[in-house]
Amino acid sequence: MRVVTAQPTIGVLAVQGDVREHLYAVEQAGAHGTTVRRPSELAEVDALIIPGGESTTMDKLVRAFDLYQPLRERLAGGMPAYGSCAGMIMLADRIADARPDQQTLGGLDITVRRNAFGRQVDSFEEDIHFTGLDDTVRAIFIRAPWVEQAGESVEVLARVEDGPAAGRIVAVRQGPLLATSFHPEVSGDHRVHGLFVQIVRDYLLEGME
Repeated sequence: MRVVTAQPTIGVLAVQGDVREHLYAVEQAGAHGTTVRRPSELAEVDALIIPGGESTTMDKLVRAFDLYQPLRERLAGGMPAYGSCAGMIMLADRIADARPDQQTLGGLDITVRRNAFGRQVDSFEEDIHFTGLDDTVRAIFIRAPWVEQAGESVEVLARVEDGPAAGRIVAVRQGPLLATSFHPEVSGDHRVHGLFVQIVRDYLLEGME
């Protein structure tokens, strides 16, 4: 049994995406960050971050690294996880426009749409209000998904506030699972990672009771 400390160990799935940026952000938020590429490394972490990238490629890579089933088992067992952008897609139970052979790890009772805001040339930034955080968050959207449908057990944390996509869901939480359409790891604002670190601490303490 792991010993609960003030500095939990959070892995970053290191098959694609902003791995270094997420590691830096979790360290700044008070956790120990480490990369995860193998099942043995996954077994040693308290929680996991799934970074952005390309969701169909990431799906193939977790299988190539023999991580697909271990990831599903840890998530089903209640491991906290945070997915940003493609990571949100990987944690979603359903994809509205999935490729025929595309699968997800699941866990979040949401339906997502890939590249919902358009191609990379349509990437943008916006200040949004985020439940649980003081002041607005500078959200950076890069070929981002959005949540088209969220189940009753899913808490909506943030929505787009302006423009043609106003009202679209871009941040959710369900128990120990957190997901955002945007990339807080590249903004220099570590409050979303801080929120996730607190989720992990709370989860570990609950497991000790």
